[in-house]
Amino acid sequence: MKYLGLAYFTPERFAALPPDAVKALVSQCPPLDQAMRATGKVRLSASLGDLDTWATLRPRAGKTHVSDGPYAEAKEVVGGLFIIEADSRDEALRLAAMHPAAQIGEEGGWAVELIPLEFYLEG
Repeated sequence: MKYLGLAYFTPERFAALPPDAVKALVSQCPPLDQAMRATGKVRLSASLGDLDTWATLRPRAGKTHVSDGPYAEAKEVVGGLFIIEADSRDEALRLAAMHPAAQIGEEGGWAVELIPLEFYLEG
């Protein structure tokens, strides 16, 4: 089964960190990402671009309305995503726990949400 992992952060908490703390935190990510990918179970892994470049599309009066920025009603924002293929939920949880947002970054409000995919097209 395939699972979508969403890596979240809290923009206000992350922005409040001193630059040296951000640099130290982010420097820990590559080895954690590499270990997760080395399992051979990661099908896709990506960090999302700067929030200032996002757009939200919504249907309004029969037309698509586009607005700048992420406008989801949440205090946390998705900062990355990954798709893993696992034989069980327990294996998927073990793999998702390897992601940096599940291991470090508490001070930036990091977290991972794991969602089973019921339909998936491979490219």
